[in-house]
Amino acid sequence: MQSVVLCGSRRFKPKMREFATELKRYSVVVFEPYLHSGQDEWAKLSDDYKRFVALGLTHDHFYKIQMADVVFVFNEGGYVGNSTTLEIGYAVALGKPIYALAADEELCRHVLFREIIRSPVELAKRLQ
Repeated sequence: MQSVVLCGSRRFKPKMREFATELKRYSVVVFEPYLHSGQDEWAKLSDDYKRFVALGLTHDHFYKIQMADVVFVFNEGGYVGNSTTLEIGYAVALGKPIYALAADEELCRHVLFREIIRSPVELAKRLQ
């Protein structure tokens, strides 16, 4: 069975967790992003420490992209933020196949998606 790394915005945290849990039921190895608790915790950090944390999280997710066989962009409603755009570019540079939950209005990103896949079951079938 292949492995997949999920990329997406923190705003989709609960739905991404559900998607990952369902994929794991099909014996898919899933690398998930670390999605921190929220803005209250973040607001208490100094600017220097925020940069340090952001750098660590970015490198951590890049490593997960390296480890995974495929990348899945969880872009409900077509939303892709700055970090996910960066992750897509990194995956392209590594030659990773990229699937997405929804079409992207930004053509330059959309053309990088191999296919739109709307459910964990469908993705698990592609990974067999």
